[in-house]
Amino acid sequence: MASSLFMASSLKIFSLVMVLGSFSTQAEARAFFVFGDSLVDNGNNNYLATTARADAPPYGIDYAPTHRPTGRFSNGYNIPDFISQAIGSEPTLPYLSPQLTGQRILNGANFASAGIGILNDTGVQFINIIRMYRQYQYFQQYQQRVAALIGSARAKQLVNQALVLITVGGNDFVNNYYLVPYSARSRQYELPDYVKFLISEYRKLLLQLYDLGARRVLVTGTGPLGCVPAELALRGGANGQCSTELQRAANLFNPQLIQMIKGLNQQLGSDIFVAVNTQQTHYDFISHPGAFGFTTSKIACCGQGPYNGLGLCTVASNLCPNRDVYAFWDAFHPSERANRMIVQQINTGSEKYMYPMNLSTIMALDSRI
Repeated sequence: MASSLFMASSLKIFSLVMVLGSFSTQAEARAFFVFGDSLVDNGNNNYLATTARADAPPYGIDYAPTHRPTGRFSNGYNIPDFISQAIGSEPTLPYLSPQLTGQRILNGANFASAGIGILNDTGVQFINIIRMYRQYQYFQQYQQRVAALIGSARAKQLVNQALVLITVGGNDFVNNYYLVPYSARSRQYELPDYVKFLISEYRKLLLQLYDLGARRVLVTGTGPLGCVPAELALRGGANGQCSTELQRAANLFNPQLIQMIKGLNQQLGSDIFVAVNTQQTHYDFISHPGAFGFTTSKIACCGQGPYNGLGLCTVASNLCPNRDVYAFWDAFHPSERANRMIVQQINTGSEKYMYPMNLSTIMALDSRI
């Protein structure tokens, strides 16, 4: 009897050690956190009463292994998925997912929500979306949950050593300033002043992220806003030229973002923030699609109207048979293959694409700390 009690208690202790050991291993792996909009949303909006959703076919048509919609605004994987692969971690789960429990929470989390912007009044037409201040509140909540699991000191270490991605800004133009003629923001600001305002507000967001413990943050600029199929359909030139006004916005915003990031890093005394020049990567596809294996960088794979750029991608939309030869999946979002190529530049690109360093350099540097 005593022997069986001893064995039972030993098994319990052994099981507890195994569980704590597995948490220890997980905690030492690099966590990944994602903030931002539909370009990086992994499905948070599936859990919200909003029209900004990608939870119906043909979204996810190439998503492995299920070929079903996941809430990603893609035919398959998106940018965070490929970054997770590059750093050797599991794909991040949406923070609102009920599956984000136990050991899986130690991989990090995706807080992004389609439709949001730098400003709280961006995307008001989508109603119930997770604006940036709320994404940060969830990040604080996340840290409390992890602290309860592995202790405050190790939770702080997990966050400090994590990789962070933030992608926000495009919607502040297409779903705010240029959403309707004579929008409230366009009446309030001339475009150059609006860009300065956005940059100042973005700077506050990045400092808040630093205060919340982020120490290695990839910060993406906007893509070439005037060249996406939606803007070609609405505002583009007669022969498929990019919208001059939206391109002007992107050309003002992105260089100022890089300068702001340089200044922040100088202020903090470390290369905390890394500027990701997604505008240049996208523009490479748009200027020379054939060089990257695309047959078109103007027409979306899924949609309707000119360039398939009007309205949402639905089961009633035109759908291309080969998504790999389209740079754009829908009216606004890159195809899975384009997302993979964007992350290749994030991983190994020169300073033209990644300033002051690319992701492979970050991983090599941080592995020595």
